[in-house]
Amino acid sequence: MNSLIRTIGVITFFFVAVWTTASPSIAQTGDPNAGKQTYEALCASCHGSTGKGDGPAAVALPVKPRNHTDGNYMNTLKDEYLIKIIKEGGAAMGKSPLMPPWGGQLKDQDLHNVVLFIRSLAVPPYEPPK
Repeated sequence: MNSLIRTIGVITFFFVAVWTTASPSIAQTGDPNAGKQTYEALCASCHGSTGKGDGPAAVALPVKPRNHTDGNYMNTLKDEYLIKIIKEGGAAMGKSPLMPPWGGQLKDQDLHNVVLFIRSLAVPPYEPPK
């Protein structure tokens, strides 16, 4: 009985280890084209259609929106962080309170799509963790 429990434990550990190391980042499961459409509708007025933080509304903002093309900064952020800031807004993350929360309008898949699109803007390109 004891060796059976030990065997089950080893097998469970193996599957958990493989699943957690082989699973893609959250955003990799999305659709960047759908994310681009959402980004253009909700984000581009401040962040700009190319993600440089130069949208038409940015001129009037006291704190300039994040430049999503800055890969040196953006590539250090985890997908979970990006999803949370999009979902809950800037104030929830200690950022500008002018960044609205989009969680009421966006489903989880929409959030993943937007993050995947944002990742496509980074220069240097985003390399997901391995």
